[in-house]
Amino acid sequence: MLSLLGTGDSLLRIVEGAFDVEILVRGNEVTISGPDTEVRQVSRIFDEFVKLLERGYELDESLVRGTIDMVRDDAAASPAEVLGDTALSHRGRSIRPKTPGQKTYLDAIRSNTVVFAIGPAGTGKTYLAMAMAVEALRRKEVNRILLTRPAVEAGERLGFLPGTLYEKIDPYLRPLFDALHDMMDAEQLTMLMERGTIEVAPLAYMRGRTLNDSFIVLDEAQNTTAEQMKMFLTRLGFGSKAVVTGDVTQVDLPSGRRSGLRVVRDVLSEIEGVAFAELTGRDVVRHRIVQQIVEAYERYDTGEGTEGGIRQS
Repeated sequence: MLSLLGTGDSLLRIVEGAFDVEILVRGNEVTISGPDTEVRQVSRIFDEFVKLLERGYELDESLVRGTIDMVRDDAAASPAEVLGDTALSHRGRSIRPKTPGQKTYLDAIRSNTVVFAIGPAGTGKTYLAMAMAVEALRRKEVNRILLTRPAVEAGERLGFLPGTLYEKIDPYLRPLFDALHDMMDAEQLTMLMERGTIEVAPLAYMRGRTLNDSFIVLDEAQNTTAEQMKMFLTRLGFGSKAVVTGDVTQVDLPSGRRSGLRVVRDVLSEIEGVAFAELTGRDVVRHRIVQQIVEAYERYDTGEGTEGGIRQS
């Protein structure tokens, strides 16, 4: 019961605070009182908690709030199935899906050679792909990881920027480095990069290569042209897997250039081993306080604030 309810009933209070119910605990018996719909939802939540505990997971605030959100959304998927999955564990911290859409995405990566993840910012497209890549390297399923993204804003002007090549492209690749530092120790990461086991490079440097036994992640793919997308996909060698991520609503290509990410579905949708994972706003995962900040601004922008909203130009 301590594992189920939390120290000082802390996890129980999170559930009770999220619903209009009263929860009483006597020994090993939990009694829920309140409106029928909410009682059924809370009952399902505790059933999911028990499933997670039976699988050896330790309940924490993140798992509890994730379960509450999924039950409130009336998700068909079992929260225990979704939240009990793990992409990668590092120093006691697990990187796991937090929505049914993210769980479907991870399953697609496991069972396909090429996966396209399309969705808005904050849905974990790149982060989860990189976690799967690091896990595949640990399991020796691949011999190397290659992370790439187009440096669209730099265009043909890289040669005019000061510094070495990596100093010029660092701003475009920095988000990938930051994610890697979350997933492995700095010394190990440095060693693997020096050996070439992990490579982070701009898309332009993929041309002419064949990548065998590799896990390749192409980020910000909405900023590739159709020609660049074809070039990237044909780099795939034996024993390799590729994940392509992007948001088709955030294309930074010059006017008149069509995004390769928009074209590729029409070209490859019938090929076995190629999957498309669609993530939506329901898969956006934010810190609780960020969610509250966003909601507060939305209320303010609709005129509920004292200034009648924030003017945008």
